[in-house]
Amino acid sequence: MKNQLLVAGLLLGSSVLAYGQDEKLDLTTLDKIRQEGMQRSQVMETAFYLTDVNGPRIQGPGYVKAANYAKGKLAGWGLQNAKLEAWGNWGKGWAVERCYFAMTAPYYKSMIAVPRAWSGSTNKLQTADILFISETDTTALENYKGKLKNKVILIDQSYKVTPSFKADADRFTDEELQKMAGETAGLRGQRMQGDSAMRRRMMAMRVGNLFNQKMRRMAKAEGAVGILNSTQNSKDGTLFVSGDYANAALGATPDDLADLSIAVEDYLMLCRLMKANVPVKLELDVKTKFFADDIKGYNVLADIPGTDPKLKDEVIMLGAHLDSWHAATGATDNAAGSAVMMEAVRILKAIGVKPRRTIRLALWSGEEQGLHGSKNYVANHLVNTTTNQLTKEGQNVAAYFNVDNGTGKIRGVYLQGNEAAGPIFSQWLKPFNDLGATTVTIQNTGGTDHLSFDRFGIPGFQFIQDRIEYNTRTHHTNMDTYDHLQPDDLKQAAVIVASFVYNAAMRDQRIPAKQPVTAQQATR
Repeated sequence: MKNQLLVAGLLLGSSVLAYGQDEKLDLTTLDKIRQEGMQRSQVMETAFYLTDVNGPRIQGPGYVKAANYAKGKLAGWGLQNAKLEAWGNWGKGWAVERCYFAMTAPYYKSMIAVPRAWSGSTNKLQTADILFISETDTTALENYKGKLKNKVILIDQSYKVTPSFKADADRFTDEELQKMAGETAGLRGQRMQGDSAMRRRMMAMRVGNLFNQKMRRMAKAEGAVGILNSTQNSKDGTLFVSGDYANAALGATPDDLADLSIAVEDYLMLCRLMKANVPVKLELDVKTKFFADDIKGYNVLADIPGTDPKLKDEVIMLGAHLDSWHAATGATDNAAGSAVMMEAVRILKAIGVKPRRTIRLALWSGEEQGLHGSKNYVANHLVNTTTNQLTKEGQNVAAYFNVDNGTGKIRGVYLQGNEAAGPIFSQWLKPFNDLGATTVTIQNTGGTDHLSFDRFGIPGFQFIQDRIEYNTRTHHTNMDTYDHLQPDDLKQAAVIVASFVYNAAMRDQRIPAKQPVTAQQATR
C-alpha cells in the first residue's frame, strides 16, 4: 500500500523524523515495535490464559487467580515492582459453583440460565411451580402476600422479539471516522439533561427498582425458591447478565435468593403458558458461594523504570480493567484490553527500550461495579481527597492510556476535550495510518477507567476501536469467550499502544493537560 511504502522510505532516509514543529519520532524504534508486535506476538497466548485457563474474573477468587497470573507474567518479562496492591475494602467475593434450570411440565425443556452476580442458591435440586406476577406496582404486590413459599417468581413482561436486519459485527466506515474527526467537544451519545424521554426512562427505572426491592424482601421472607429475569436484548441464546453488587457484596441483603437470567424467548414462553393457565413445573439447582475471608480489592501494577535523571520520576501509565462479569470468560470485556496492555509492555521490554520517563502498567479491579480500582488508585496515590488537588505523585503522572472497547483494532483516539493533544497524537498515528489508525476526535467517551484520571486534570485517553460485535453479542454476555477475539486486531492494538506509550515516555515535553477541575466539579 502507498502508506506502507511511504513509511518504508522514511525509515531508509532517517531514524528520527520530525512530523511537525515539535514532534520527533524515532522511526527505527517504532518499526521495531511493529515487527515485534506483528511477527512475534504473544497477545493471544495471554488472552487464552486470562480467559480459558483462569475463567471468569468477577471480584473474589476468580479475579485474584487471574491477577496473580498477570503479575507473574509481567515479572517474567522483566518488569519491575510487579505486585498486587490493595486499594481498600471491596466486600464479599462471589462465584458460581453449579447452575441447572429446566421446565419439566407441560414437557421437558432445558434452558440456558446464568445466576445474577451476588445472588444466592437453591441449596439443592428443587421442583417448583411458578408464581406469575402480572401487576408491577408496589400496591398491587400486596395481593401476592402469603403465596410465595416454594415458588419461582415470574414477572409479566411486554417484550417482543423482533428480527435484526443488521450484521452483528461491523467496523467504523471512513465516513464515520471523518465525522468523528470533525465533531466538537462533548460526550458521544450524550443526551441533554432536559430530555423528556430520558426523564421518563429514569422515572420508570426508579419505580421498577422500588417494586423489585419490595418483591425480593417478600420472596425471601416467605421462602420463595428463586426469581427469573430477562432483558429484551437477551435473545438468540445470548444472555446479558450483570448483578446486584451494592446490596449483596456489601452485606445489605446477605446471601440473597437464587436469581436466574434466562433468554427472552424462554421467558416469554413461560409468560404465555401462565396466561393460558397451562400448568408449568420447573426444576432448578443453583449453588453460588460468597467469600468473606479477604474483602479487599486489588490492582495489578508493574513498571519499566525511567532512565533520564530529570524525567524518571514522571510516569506514563497504561491500563485496562482485568475484572469481568461471570456469564462467560470476559474475553472482549476486558481480557482483550488487559492482554493488549500486557503485550504492549512486553514488546517494549523485548526490543530493549530505555524510556526516559517511567512506564507503569495497571490492571484494574472493580471496574464493572463503578471504576473502583482506578478511582481508589487515584484517591490513594494521586489526589488529596480533602482538597481534590493533585499530590506530588499525581503531578508526576504525565499521561494515562486505556483500552476497554472490545476486540476491535484501534482506529484512533478520543481527546477527552484536550485540544492541545490533538496535533501531537495525529503525528504519532501517521506511521500507522496503513494499519487503519488515522482518527483523532475532540470527543469524550465514558464508562471506563480513563475517567478516574481525566476528572482531576491528568491527561487520560481512551482509544477508538472498531465495534465488531461488542454491543450486539459479547458485552456482558454468555458469548464473551476467547473465540470472539480477533487476533490481528489485538496485535495491531498492542503495537499502537506500545508506540503511544513509548512516544510519551521519550518526548521532551509532557502531553499538555486540560485545566484541572474545581473541587465542586470533582464531587458532582
